[in-house]
Formats: sequence, C-alpha cells, structure tokens
Amino acid sequence: MAGRRVINLALQGGGALGALTWGILDRLLQEPWLDFEGLSGSSAGAMNAVALAAGLAAGGREGARQLLETFWTAVGKASYPVQISYRDEHPGEMMPSASKFLLGWTRFFSPYQLNPFDINPLRRIVDELIDFELVRARAPVRLFVGATHVRSGTLRVFEGRSLTAEHLLASACLPAISQAVVIDGDAYWDGGYAGNPAIYPLLYECASADVLIVLLLPLMRDQAPTSADGIRTRITEIHLNSSFLREMRSIGLAQRIVGRASFLRGPLERRLAAARFHMIDTEDLVNRLAVEKSMNTSLQFLLRLRDEGRDRAERWLQAERQAIGRRSSIDIQKLFGDGSPL
Repeated sequence: MAGRRVINLALQGGGALGALTWGILDRLLQEPWLDFEGLSGSSAGAMNAVALAAGLAAGGREGARQLLETFWTAVGKASYPVQISYRDEHPGEMMPSASKFLLGWTRFFSPYQLNPFDINPLRRIVDELIDFELVRARAPVRLFVGATHVRSGTLRVFEGRSLTAEHLLASACLPAISQAVVIDGDAYWDGGYAGNPAIYPLLYECASADVLIVLLLPLMRDQAPTSADGIRTRITEIHLNSSFLREMRSIGLAQRIVGRASFLRGPLERRLAAARFHMIDTEDLVNRLAVEKSMNTSLQFLLRLRDEGRDRAERWLQAERQAIGRRSSIDIQKLFGDGSPL
C-alpha cells in the first residue's frame, strides 16, 4: 500500500489508566496504512501489548480490536460500579470505600498475610482470553514485557517467543496487593518500577526507527500536592516515571554526542541517530482525575477512558501522521533533557 508506515509502540503502565491506551490502540488499528513492528510495555502497558499481539495473531486488526475490548470489559465486570469523577466537576468521594479500606490495610499487612491463597482475578482473565501458544508461534509483532527482578531491583525484559501467562502477570504484580510471581525460582514485581516502559528493546531489536510512546502518568503536576493521598500519589508517579525519564535522558545524550561525531558512527550510533520519537500523553486529563484513578476499574470508568484515548489518538493522527517515517514529532532534548550536567 502506498504510503504505508511501520512504528514501534512503547506503552506505559498505570493500572486502570491502561484503558486510555486501549482507546488509543483501538483508533490506531483502524488505519490500514499504519503497521506495528515492536511493542514494549510494563504492567497495564504489557497487558495491552499482549492483547494486541494475540488479537492480531488470531484475527488481524479486527481481531485485535475485539480482544482488547473483551479484555478490558472483563476487567470492568470483575469490579463494581462507581461514579466517574473529575476534580473540577464532582469533588468528593472518587473510589469505593471498600477499596480504600483494603488499600489502608496494605500499609500494615503484606499480601502474604492479607491474601494467603494468592487470589488474583487478573489471572483468570489472562488465562481465559490470551492464547499464549498462538502468541509465541504466530504473533506478527515483536513483544517485550518488562518485570522487576525483586532481589536485584533490575529490569527483566521477557520476549514474545517465550512469553507465558506468568511473565505477563509478573509485569503487573503490585507488591502491596499481590504476592510476587515466581519464575524459574526468582520473584518478580510490577515492571513499572524498573522500566515504564523499556525503550531500548525497540531501538536495538526492531528495524523501524519510529517509536510512539504512550504516557499515562503525569511528568508534571499543576501544583505540589498537600493532602496525604495527593502526596502518596505523586510519590508513586515520580517513582514509576523515574526509570523511563533516565532512559530517555540517556538516549537524548547519546543522540547529542552522535550528532557531533557523524564520521565515527558505527551500527549502534547510526541506529541511535536515526531514531524518531513520537508521543501521545494524557497529562492534562490525568491531572484532573481523582488521586485514586489508577485503582478504579469499574466498567463505566474504563469505557470513559477508552473514549478519551480514541479522541487523543485521533488528534495525534491529524497533527502528526505526516511525521512518521520522516522526522520526530517531539523534541526529546526539550522534554526529557539530554543527561548532561549543564
């Protein structure tokens, strides 16, 4: 097809906010000129990436859209209805009191005490909906799923050719709520702590030079929080963004150095120099949501986020589709810095 473009996707985790990414992917899948090569994700980003890959393997683009819808609908139906609220529209209670009560207990008791049988509703959804044998054998995209190795605190990236349900569940394992997922004798937690998402597999393992980053957690807040919940939420956001910011600053520094010494470039340097970055961020929306937004998995809320995601993807396509394959549509030096002390 004339004008066909191939991109890689870097999908950030963020709990229920992953439904925003669902909407973004749903809209992008409607563009026949746009193909995907590599998908890198952690936590909810990994769930979206694997559902997309499994759907593509089973039924092409429409199969991917259907599986994403089925997955998030199952997540929503496993929850219970709550009021959708934005701070500027409906101040006050934003989350079921039962969920707040449970989260309060996690500050004093571990999941090994609160959940000794390791009950995880997400496991059932993953087991029922994702055909990992099909993903390993026929997925038309490269998959990179990030998890945090508990003992070392380092990032482990699992690839699609060997991916199992345990790898995906490890990527989304919140240590305050769920017991660590053990793989080959090693314990793993949510990948967001060590790489949210990991960018380097898309640069080193994929041919496409275009990377579209989907961000769910605010890099900036309108103002410093003063409430206890707001402070805890901002600490979590900073923590979950830190590895991504470090990686992007390192890439920015590398591109800056490579740009100064073009005559010394080897294969890696040429790859870094050619990399083109694009981004769909949801910062303005997330800044308006209640602090507990990432734990609200009611179907009504997830559907609202899906629609918001579709709208943001539409706006991005209108503004930046001509940049794909030609140039970066964001300035990573300006957004993330270049890692230099000056």
